[in-house]
Parts: sequence; structure tokens; C-alpha cells
Amino acid sequence: MKLQFRSFELPFEYPFTISKGTKTHQPTTIVALSHFGLTGYGEAPSISYYNTSITQLEAVLQAKKMFIEKFAFTGPERYWHYLHHLLPNNPFVVCALDIAAWDLYGKMKGQPLYKLWPESSNPLPLCDYTIGIDTIETMVAKMKAKPWPIYKIKLGTPDDIAIIKTLRLHTDAVIRIDANAAWTVDEAMERIAAFASLNIEFIEQPLAKDDWEGMKILYAKSPIPLVADESCVTEADVAKCHHHFHGINIKLTKCSGITPALRMIQDARSRQMKVMVGSMNECTIGSAAIAHLLPQIDFVDMDGPLLLKEDLATGLHYDQGHITLPSSPGLGINVHQHLFDL
Repeated sequence: MKLQFRSFELPFEYPFTISKGTKTHQPTTIVALSHFGLTGYGEAPSISYYNTSITQLEAVLQAKKMFIEKFAFTGPERYWHYLHHLLPNNPFVVCALDIAAWDLYGKMKGQPLYKLWPESSNPLPLCDYTIGIDTIETMVAKMKAKPWPIYKIKLGTPDDIAIIKTLRLHTDAVIRIDANAAWTVDEAMERIAAFASLNIEFIEQPLAKDDWEGMKILYAKSPIPLVADESCVTEADVAKCHHHFHGINIKLTKCSGITPALRMIQDARSRQMKVMVGSMNECTIGSAAIAHLLPQIDFVDMDGPLLLKEDLATGLHYDQGHITLPSSPGLGINVHQHLFDL
């Protein structure tokens, strides 16, 4: 195989603010694995609060390039296990390579990825649209500028209750809340009580990722379902989240790719937990990997291409939350070749 990679700073349509801070651009690294005339693409965004940067990702790829290329590729599962041991402390890099390997494998087989996995008769979940933290007036304006059936609202401010009450006055759409670990138990109880009558579908990560005792309290008392995000990073975390959350949000970048995500989905299902796959503001390349998991899951947040001013590929189609699954082999997308010189 031949490995190539390049990084980009993709601007957001609006400054993107969550409880952990604000950013105007999403840094991301794209990898390409070429083998027997076919090329697979993968993506790993850089996230500051996970201590990752473009510089770090590129340094690891360059340092391990010879070993990444030398593997006798026959399929992505074996390759993931090889990468997992080669790069045990670099899940973001493994994720990008794993997505590229699946894209390559689908092209080798002449099938889109979702057709390589167990069939499901479940209806495809609708994708939400994220409204980042801002003034209440600006959040209302952002919502009105993007009519959508499901909104994901970022919270973590003293005005959280006022924000949701005001937004609810302007829309009948489904609302999901993501606190990004910003609340204490007492704050969560107060907010959940205020939100109980406002048709909130679920709340993501209300407490700090390691506040398991606090989550026991919320899990027992909350009338609104609770979904783990920061508390559910790796496969081992699914068991920890059982009886603390009603569902999990899998991030491909954090768990190290499609291969472990498929196992996490099955593990959560065996525990009767709901399954969401979420975005870390990936462009169409990383978001397409999420799209192929739609038949396997209950909820999806893959609105990165909707939040970014610039994209690096085409092939995903969003229509009021409905995602059309690609029909071409692999990820089923068209990468902008002129950007990569591959």
C-alpha cells in the first residue's frame, strides 16, 4: 500500500461554541491508502480538548509511514488490529486509517459499506442540526435561518433554561440538548426539571465524564433519557455506561474507527441501550463513514458538512434531516482531487 496525507483548516459558517470553548475553523487531516490501483480515504479532525493537533497527527503518520504501508492488506478488521497495536495511543490516526481501509475494501468488493454489514429493516434516523452556544437572540436567529426537523442545542451557561424555553417558543421541532459535561448534579436536576415539559428527546453528557455516582442519581430520577458522550470513548466504556445512561454516542474518531464502532453498537444493543453516532465536525469524508452506519443505529449527529463553509468531497445528500445513502462502492463519495495532489 501507499500512504499519503494532507491537513486542512476548514472554516465554520458561524463561530462554533460549546461549553469547552469557541473555534472558527475545524482543523482536519485526510489520509489516502492506495492499493492495486484503488484509493481509500479517511479523516481525523483535530480536537484541542483531546490534546490532538494537525502537527501531532502528521508527525505520527510520518514516523510510522513505512509500517502503515507494509501491511499485506486483505480486509479492514485485520488491518485495524494491526494499527491498534502499532499506534496504541493514537486513536485519531487509527480512525482515519481505518475509514480509508474500509473505503478501499468496499471499492475492492464493488459494494457500498452498508451492504457489507448485517441488513437492518430499521428506518434511517434523521440527522440533527447543531446550534452552538451564543446569545439567545443569535441562537434563535440561527435556528430560523436553518429550518430543520431536529435541533441539537449546545448548553453549559447560566442561561440554559432561558435558552431552551425561548427556542421552544419558536419551533415545534425535536430538540436534543448537549451539555458537554458542563453541569453539576444539582444544576442538572434543576435544568432537567425545567426541561421535562418542553419535548426534549434526550440530553447528552450532563455531568463530568467520570462522575459515575452523579450519573447514578440522574439515571434513576431523570424523566428525560440521558446519552453518554465524553463518558463513552472506547469499547470498554459501553459496559461502564450501562445503568448510568440510557444510551451512548459513539464518535468514530475517539473510539478509533468504524471497526470498533461496529462492535460497540452490538455491545450496546445487547444491553438494551440506545445507540447514536455523533460528529466531531468532520467534512463529507468522515461524515460519509457515519452515514453507512445509519441502518444500525437510533440517532445520528453528522451535520459537519452543514456547519462548514468549505468541504473536501461531494456525495452526501441532506434533505431536511433525511440522508440518502451513497450507492457507489466504499464510502461512495467523490474527493476533490485537486486539493490533494494524490
